[in-house]
Amino acid sequence: MVPEEKAQRGLFPLKSSPHLTAPLTTPRVMLDVLIALLPVTIAAILFFRLHAIVLILASVAGAALAEWIGNRLMNKEHTLLDGSAVVTGMILALCLPPTFPFYFAALGGAVSTGIGKMAFGGLGYNIFNPAMVGRTFLTACFGTMMTAWIEPGTLYPIGGGDLVTAAGDVIAVTAATPLGIAKQMLAAGDPAEAAAIAAQLPGPLRLFLGNIGGSLGETSALAILLGSLWMLLRRTITWHIPAGVLLGAFVFGLVAWLANPTVVADPSAHLLGGAMLFGAFIIATDPVTCPLSASGRFAFGVGVGLITMLIRIVGGYPEGVMYAVLLMNAVTPFLDRWTAPRPLGLEGTSHA
Repeated sequence: MVPEEKAQRGLFPLKSSPHLTAPLTTPRVMLDVLIALLPVTIAAILFFRLHAIVLILASVAGAALAEWIGNRLMNKEHTLLDGSAVVTGMILALCLPPTFPFYFAALGGAVSTGIGKMAFGGLGYNIFNPAMVGRTFLTACFGTMMTAWIEPGTLYPIGGGDLVTAAGDVIAVTAATPLGIAKQMLAAGDPAEAAAIAAQLPGPLRLFLGNIGGSLGETSALAILLGSLWMLLRRTITWHIPAGVLLGAFVFGLVAWLANPTVVADPSAHLLGGAMLFGAFIIATDPVTCPLSASGRFAFGVGVGLITMLIRIVGGYPEGVMYAVLLMNAVTPFLDRWTAPRPLGLEGTSHA
C-alpha cells in the first residue's frame, strides 16, 4: 500500500506545517514566569508587608474562579493546572497600589481572565493582554484608589481605609511616585519651580533598589531584572521586545530631556521608575499577544516604548505602559503580516 493510500485510510496522520516540536509547553512557560515573579513578589512583601500578600491572593483567586466558570460555561476541560490564571492574577496584583482594597483586586482578577481571556475562547485566543485588560477596568472604575501611593514600610489597614486614625495617629505615610514628580515638573511651567520639584526625584540607586512609592511590583528595578534574567536564560522570552521597549523609551525621553531639561525628568527616571521595566520584561512579552517574528517583536517593543513616553510626557497621565501594551496588542496582527518570513524560493513575494 502506497503512502498516499495509507494517508487516505487514516493510517498516517495528516497535519499542517510546521512539523517541529519544542520543549516549551504552557505549564512550563507559566512556571518560568512564576519563578521570575518571585523576586518581585518578595520585594513587594518586604516593602508593603501583609497587604501585598492579601492583594496577590485575592487577585489570583478572582482570576482562577473566572477561568473555572468560563470553562464550565463553554463545556471545556478545566485549565487551571496550566498556571495561566495564577500568572494573570499575580501580574495584575503587582500592578496595583498597596492601599487598593482586596475585594476590588479579586474583581480585577475576574475581569482579567473572564473578559480578557475566556471571552475570546480561552488561552491562546485572546488578542489583548489579560492582566492589562483588568487593570484598565480597575483604573476606569476606581481611578482615585488606583492612584493612592504610600511610602514603603509604613503600616495601614488591610482592605483600604483612612490613613490617619480618629485619634490622629498616622498609620501610613503618603508619597508621590517618581513619575508623579516628573509630571509635576511638566505642569510647573516655571523653570525655577520645576527645579525645586526635580530635587524631590529619587536618585538612580534608590530607583534601582526600589525603596520608593508605587505599585507593588514596579518599585524595585533590581528584583525585576533578576526575574527577567531567569526567563531569558530559560528562553521563555527573547531579548527583542525588552530591547525595543527600552530603546524606544530612551530615545524619546532623551530627545525630550535635551529639548527642555528644566521641566523634563532625565531618561533614567523614566526607565527605572514606574512600570517601564516590569512592562518591558513581564507584560509586553506575553507570548499570546505579541508578534511571532524577531523583527516583529522588536518593532512591537519600540512601539510600546514610544507610546509610553508619549503618554508620560505629552499626555495627561504620569504612566502609560498599560495603554501602550494594549494599543500594540491591537497592532500585532499587522506586524505578523508585515514581518512574516518569505518562503524559500519566492523572491519578491509581497505580504501586502
